[in-house]
Amino acid sequence: MPPPPRAALRRLLPTTGLHPLRRRAPPPPQVDESPLPDPYALLVHDPIDLLSSLWRRAFAHPLPAPFPNLSGYASRLDLWLLSYQRACAHATGSFPPRQAVPLPTLHSLLRLRAAALRRHPAFPWGASTHLLLRSPVDTPSTVPVARHKLADRLANAPPPFQDHVVQELLLLLLEPVFEPRFSPKSHAFRPGRGPHTAIRSVRSGFAAYLWFITADLTTVVDALSSDTILSCVEKSVSDRKVLSLLKSALNAPVRPGSVPPREQDPDGLTKKRLKRKALRKSRKKKVLNEDEPKPEPYWLRLFFGFAPEQACHVPDFGHCGILSPLLANVCLNELDWWMEERIDEYFRPSRHDSIWKEAGDQGCHNPSWPEFVPSSGKEKTRKMDFLRFGSHVLIGVRGPRQDAVEIRSQLMEFCERTFGLRPENSAVEIEHITRGIEFLDHVITRRVIYPTLRYTASGGNIVSEKGIGTLLSVTASLQRCIRHFRKLELVKGDRDPEPLPCSPMLYSGQAHTNSQMNKFLETMADWYKYADNRKKIVGFCAYVIRSSLAKLYAARYRLKSRTKVYKIASRDLSRPLRESTNNDAPEYSDLLRMGVVDIIEGVQFARMSSIPSCDYTTFPRNWVPHHELVLHEYIKLQDPKFFCELHKTIKRQEISSPQDDVSRMVWHYKVYGVYDNNRSSKKLNEWRSNEEAVSGDTQLLLDE
Repeated sequence: MPPPPRAALRRLLPTTGLHPLRRRAPPPPQVDESPLPDPYALLVHDPIDLLSSLWRRAFAHPLPAPFPNLSGYASRLDLWLLSYQRACAHATGSFPPRQAVPLPTLHSLLRLRAAALRRHPAFPWGASTHLLLRSPVDTPSTVPVARHKLADRLANAPPPFQDHVVQELLLLLLEPVFEPRFSPKSHAFRPGRGPHTAIRSVRSGFAAYLWFITADLTTVVDALSSDTILSCVEKSVSDRKVLSLLKSALNAPVRPGSVPPREQDPDGLTKKRLKRKALRKSRKKKVLNEDEPKPEPYWLRLFFGFAPEQACHVPDFGHCGILSPLLANVCLNELDWWMEERIDEYFRPSRHDSIWKEAGDQGCHNPSWPEFVPSSGKEKTRKMDFLRFGSHVLIGVRGPRQDAVEIRSQLMEFCERTFGLRPENSAVEIEHITRGIEFLDHVITRRVIYPTLRYTASGGNIVSEKGIGTLLSVTASLQRCIRHFRKLELVKGDRDPEPLPCSPMLYSGQAHTNSQMNKFLETMADWYKYADNRKKIVGFCAYVIRSSLAKLYAARYRLKSRTKVYKIASRDLSRPLRESTNNDAPEYSDLLRMGVVDIIEGVQFARMSSIPSCDYTTFPRNWVPHHELVLHEYIKLQDPKFFCELHKTIKRQEISSPQDDVSRMVWHYKVYGVYDNNRSSKKLNEWRSNEEAVSGDTQLLLDE
């Protein structure tokens, strides 16, 4: 049979916009057409138990050797279902129950698991068509779309939902493997650690340092190559399937439209246009769809606007998504342990010094010195310490400035040698403690104090002398706070800020508005919990919020000034404000009793005495989070050698366990009719002495 002509073949082929004989559309990803197993027969384990066993194995595994097998955990459908639930919680705002996941979704998870664990071909990261798993909020579209519009949509499509599920699974598997290998000096993107632990570490361990090195390694972290990241991961993970999946996520091309654009400072005209557009959008009433998640409350959006500069930047590598911060910590962990070695090498104790005569990490220094320490000198102990929050490093040096300059150059050389990129000179700075070092919106500085020292001299004379010392001060930055308020358009001006009305709460009731602002003030009081000027900074925040609400209520209820608002609603704005002065209107107390209105909470911290003081609770140098303590204790109790040593110690110290006491008591009672020979004799002597004393008292009473 002769082949059909090209015209007939062109009519038979679908119209795709491509020449049928020159270019062909890329084939869809291969899908295993074999019958799927019953997913309900595979859901036999509790995912929390599986993850707990993984955490125990990771903390009990010897650290130098890489963790061997993760494919066994990656093939568990229970963990895939948990990853799907976590991804749904991020997409919809609600965590779906395990029993509510339908059977087609479980089948899709099985196909996704097979595609992710198959090494050839690689997993299709960033796919826009032929998806294996769809988001629960994705609705099928039946509206015809033009060809060029469809091409634009596919090119600018966001990362698919199935990528988030795989990223969640990798995070669940890799986080317990790397946590015991991380340095305790790292405080960002880790469970149980955060900005508060970093600030407390500064307060307890950086008191005697004169020179500080602040390094911003954001450009270095953003420029990390996939080979560098994989080489760091392979030191701790040896599973080939997990490494292959991670490699494909790092090397797969990313569509330009799926990456959010970098924020740039717009010009004045563009800024005004965007401001008017946002104002119109905020005034427009929005009706949420059935599956659309609720927006975050206003107080939480306000608090997120106060995020420190060091915590705003989140690394992003290829298609890794939420796994990127963990990978950044894995790479920077090399820097952490290198700094630990430099700390041990730099330590030079001096017998003429009153602190740090031995290694400080062992907690053998004078515990009364972390807050009050003497000044530095030639005959003082030379010591160094550091901590890292994300890509920001803080190094404290007690010694001459030449040592700080040398450490700075060594740090930059290490980054160039290990990560392939040298940080800029402006990103690594050396500052003296007297100038104040800004870190996490807190200022680290010192104050020179002259305490009176009283002691008893020879001859019994009490001598009073003036001493000199330095006191570490960790205060919240008021200028940063004003800057955040100005960015949120709640104040204007820098030196003498003037509060502005809180326009986003214009259409909310007084009770709801006060409640939202109270939650914000409580969160701010907790954020500045470890600042020396906690009362001052929280009082300023309360003043801004209270004045902003007073201006808002003056505009809403037509009271013309804040003074009239305070006169009617009191200082804390707890009394109700009414729009009408009609006497026929019911009283607020009657409406509250009928349940028509909500109770109005007063704005907190209206008085300085109601603001809590700074929390000076001691922070141990070898502090670890609670979950790590529990893991270490559990692993120790599961070790049979520990029980053998404990049993030998008990026998050596002649301390018997409760089980031994019970067995001895039963045996001696069965054989001798009494409890133990040695102890029974003591008990019998006690009983006889008690009986003699009782009989003597009875005889005296009878004689009387």
